[in-house]
Amino acid sequence: MFYKDLLMSLICMILLIICVLIGVAFLTLLERKVLGYIQIRKGPNKVGFMGVPQPFSDAIKLFSKEQTFPLLSNYIMYYYSPVMSLFLSLLLWVTMPYLMGLFMFNLSMMFFLCITSLGVYTVMIAGWSSNSSYSMLGGMRAVAQTISYEVSLALIFMSFMIMIGGFSLMDFYKYQEYVWMIFVSIPLGFIWFVSSLAETNRTPFDFAEGESELVSGFNVEYSSGGFALIFLSEYSSILFMSMLFSVIFLGSNLFSLIFYLELVFISFVFIWVRGTLPRFRYDKLMYLAWKSFLPISLNFLILYVGLSIFLYSLMI
Repeated sequence: MFYKDLLMSLICMILLIICVLIGVAFLTLLERKVLGYIQIRKGPNKVGFMGVPQPFSDAIKLFSKEQTFPLLSNYIMYYYSPVMSLFLSLLLWVTMPYLMGLFMFNLSMMFFLCITSLGVYTVMIAGWSSNSSYSMLGGMRAVAQTISYEVSLALIFMSFMIMIGGFSLMDFYKYQEYVWMIFVSIPLGFIWFVSSLAETNRTPFDFAEGESELVSGFNVEYSSGGFALIFLSEYSSILFMSMLFSVIFLGSNLFSLIFYLELVFISFVFIWVRGTLPRFRYDKLMYLAWKSFLPISLNFLILYVGLSIFLYSLMI
């Protein structure tokens, strides 16, 4: 019986990863199309029917190119950091609150915080191991930015842990049966979304790849397969953050079509922001993290602690 369960879990996990990777492929197509229409052009439309197979032709091109590496790089770390980056971003998906109980363990919120903290090291090692000044600067910027915004994300998560009284993402499904969390805590929803943008190094917080001064950021020395893996991990994280926003703030019934429409809409907003807003100034990014978001999320945490104590005392 145990082996059957294990085999079933493995099959479900492989299916989930395949679906996520296909979703990532079509997210890149959606991004290029949406950015094209924002900038009043077509976007990819030559390959196949309306450019639909474009992501797959890009993948074939990238993975079939020759792998280059700097002679003075720390080769093993340089080679494995994109692999680890993609592995960690796909590992996050095991926390997805399936009702069938795939890997939906009771500490999924803590697991999410641990894996996102580990994601910082892959960026840092990718920037450092290339032994290039530009990639090192890009890596340092990305690490400082990610660490700063992780604090706000963790505090918002702690607020909801106290509110629902558990560490499982499945609890959000039970608690949002009648009213969505976005109506209860709109400011936290906005802070979570902006912190997600910063966490995934997206516009207007894409300082890791400030083209004017850093060429292409921490991935400047990567080509072919390594670059493709970094690219895949970034878009997998965007999809995961969209899914998490839908689960926490917009109800989380994974067996309804509305949930997936919400997920696609949040991913579309990520792209919309990229096509609309210019890049922030670096000092303003740090000011926003430490002087604006941190006090607000701390105040909400204290408010929810007070409310939970008050309600508990009423029940007694």
